[in-house]
Amino acid sequence: MAKNDDGPKHFGTIIGATFAVLIVVMMLSMTLVAANKETYYSAYVTEASSEKAQLAQVTDMRASLGSGSGGEGYKIRNTLSTPMLVNDWEEPHRTMLVIAGTEKPIDETEATAIHEFVTELGGKVIVATDGINANRLASKFGVTYFGDPLIDENQFWRTYDDDGTPGFENPTNVWGIAGIRNDVIANEQYGINPVGCSETMINEAGDDLDNCRIPVMFKTPTAMRWEALPTDNPTHDDYQKRNVNVLAMASEGSCIDRLGKNNCDLEANPISNLSLIIRMDYPDVEVLDERRIPGEDGSSYGSLKATGSIVFVADDEAFSNRFWTAERAEETDVRQDCDTESPKCWQRHLEGDNGWKGNENYFTALIQDMMEFDNEMLPYSIRLKYVEFKIVFDESRHVTGALSNPFTETMSTIVLLTSDNFLKWLIVLNLMLLLLVAIMVVPEKENWRHVFDLTRFRERPEKIDPSTYKQRMREALMTKVRVFYDLTRDEMAIKTPAEIQSMIGDPRLVELAYSQNVSYSPEKQRELLQTIRRWGKK
Repeated sequence: MAKNDDGPKHFGTIIGATFAVLIVVMMLSMTLVAANKETYYSAYVTEASSEKAQLAQVTDMRASLGSGSGGEGYKIRNTLSTPMLVNDWEEPHRTMLVIAGTEKPIDETEATAIHEFVTELGGKVIVATDGINANRLASKFGVTYFGDPLIDENQFWRTYDDDGTPGFENPTNVWGIAGIRNDVIANEQYGINPVGCSETMINEAGDDLDNCRIPVMFKTPTAMRWEALPTDNPTHDDYQKRNVNVLAMASEGSCIDRLGKNNCDLEANPISNLSLIIRMDYPDVEVLDERRIPGEDGSSYGSLKATGSIVFVADDEAFSNRFWTAERAEETDVRQDCDTESPKCWQRHLEGDNGWKGNENYFTALIQDMMEFDNEMLPYSIRLKYVEFKIVFDESRHVTGALSNPFTETMSTIVLLTSDNFLKWLIVLNLMLLLLVAIMVVPEKENWRHVFDLTRFRERPEKIDPSTYKQRMREALMTKVRVFYDLTRDEMAIKTPAEIQSMIGDPRLVELAYSQNVSYSPEKQRELLQTIRRWGKK
């Protein structure tokens, strides 16, 4: 009966079907894992599992900055893989990277890339976090996030119910009156209350923005400290001019609650010089772009000067949907005005327009001021169009599930190789196709005893018939004699038995070669095999 050899073919079909099932199971598993894992501070999560989770997104920020209805008109993008791509972006000096909520640490390579993006390419960056995951990046600019909550008993806001009844005092609900351009400490030394930034000041973006202030709300922020880097020393070889401004400060007597005691009476808590928003500008960075020809309407392409900027914010929730607009904040009982009779009311520290209109009012003005709208070297065709400037939300800092993480990391590597969407998915599909072909197209190997054949794992190797042992030893001997004397098969075939016996020399091996009636025990066969191995070595 003929042996059925269809096993490998059926096995390939089974592997293909199994591979398809695995893909479906993997996608379902990632969906289930993602369903149990909330993503916060994302610019693209439009439907969350709860109202609280939706309030913790930054989708309102993306909508108000984008080109949609009521938006500023910036070109909105995102990066899902790694901020290392910043140095490959077009017009980096007209691009802002927003890192809101660093759920995963920024590593050394990414921090170096972002530092070069700001200081060497004129890029713009905003980093907002209340933890320490951004400290590797912040340390390159001399900034440190404390990570523990800030307690400020002089600058905190309260919620009010519909009847106007105030809620409990919570010194971790901090407010700040923030400047846009200049250091707030320098303004306070004159002992004069700063002026609130009116809508006209913000729209005109003139010199009035130098000293005006805008209220900003924070919820359980940490705080930061800034120290001068060695590069700020003019005698240092790597000296680079930069402007550092603390745009918002905690009050005197505030502290970092390192021990969880919810008070500022402990010596372990650092007091004073606690910053909420820090801005650093690197002017005169040489970049390539279209440049305006003075006295003419045209433009040419070449080098010009731009300013790299980075802003550190001590709270990611300052960008959240809850605080982005005053209307959304009112839904959670946060008011636009405070009790002006209370010394803890921000409106007592501002003259003129001093109501809180949502954090959108401040951060949109700050982003506009960081961009190159005032760069007179750029042509008007760029300076007057928001769409010529890009804002990129970093979506790679969010934590993923254990099952979906390998897929996410693979996608990150692919995106790192190419940021083109078409090429990205083409690479993914090709990898899947190659894997499928590699599994299904398995060569049929000869079933030698030393081969472990994955395609025929149920089949035992065929045993050698003991009656053929003698003949196999004889063939091995004659092959070794032929090779030893450097003879071809034809030359060996015309040799007479007497000549071959003379060539062999050993009587025991001669007997093996020409005796047909002699039988050997297993012990004798092993001895003859050893003799064949030693033959020709003397």
